[in-house]
Amino acid sequence: MIKRVVEIGTPAHLHLRLNQLLIEKEGAEAASIPIEDLGVLIIDEPSVTCSHRVLAACCKENVAVIFSDERHLPGGILLSLNGNTLQSRVIADQVNAGEPLKKRLWQQIVREKIRGQARTLKAVTGDAGPLLGMVELVGSGDPDNVEGRAARLYWPLLFGDSFRRDHTLPGRNALLNYGYAIMRAAVARAIVGSGLHPSLGLHHHNQYDAFCLADDLMEPLRPIVDLKVARLTVECGDNIELGKEVKAKMLGLLNLLCNIGRQRLPLMVAMHSYTASLAQAFGEGEHRLDIPIWDAKTVE
Repeated sequence: MIKRVVEIGTPAHLHLRLNQLLIEKEGAEAASIPIEDLGVLIIDEPSVTCSHRVLAACCKENVAVIFSDERHLPGGILLSLNGNTLQSRVIADQVNAGEPLKKRLWQQIVREKIRGQARTLKAVTGDAGPLLGMVELVGSGDPDNVEGRAARLYWPLLFGDSFRRDHTLPGRNALLNYGYAIMRAAVARAIVGSGLHPSLGLHHHNQYDAFCLADDLMEPLRPIVDLKVARLTVECGDNIELGKEVKAKMLGLLNLLCNIGRQRLPLMVAMHSYTASLAQAFGEGEHRLDIPIWDAKTVE
């Protein structure tokens, strides 16, 4: 089932009735949504109030609740602590996974990220540049930092020599921040749903980061966001702002059809197969991941 992504961007009160999320605006019921149909709930308005029962129901149904900051960018995530019936066993496998296995898994992730960057470049410029030739250079654990070398080539080719990736800047940077944050939250939700712990990363390790594993697994999905931002920039100009319509288009990426294994699934559904393959890899000592493969033609 395709889970819904709902954003609350105006003053409202959220409460629960018969496992339905009720959205009240100015004292009147504006919408009603079954909690079980939700995948991500984004609260992007400081005056929104929410009952405890809503948040508890979201945790029970593994709904990721995202709270935006003053810049209207996701600033925090509420996730379930009990996303899988075998969680303790899966986390034990995750904790006990050896470094050689984690390095081989990271190798797959980086290779697929660079392939994705090449697809994005080709879709935008007509030429993948040197990136495809760099894929096979990625060794176990990427000791030669091919990921970083590819990025230094990728950004100027995609957005021009004057572009600078800066989290504090508006325009394309703000759109990239928003898109990455949404991807990160959706991946974190899938991680919890597979019984894994989002803090225990393969490559990213930061005592202040509660979502190291989400940061690892979202890497091959970043080029999807990059392509969408590039196309929105062509459509709306370099000074594009992160408004309501643009946000809606960015959120639509979670419904993008991807190939994973022998299936073709919406991205948010495919993420669960992706994280489940990681849990299986930890449990069986295999180093094969099912990473969602997307087609640039479908990123409209």
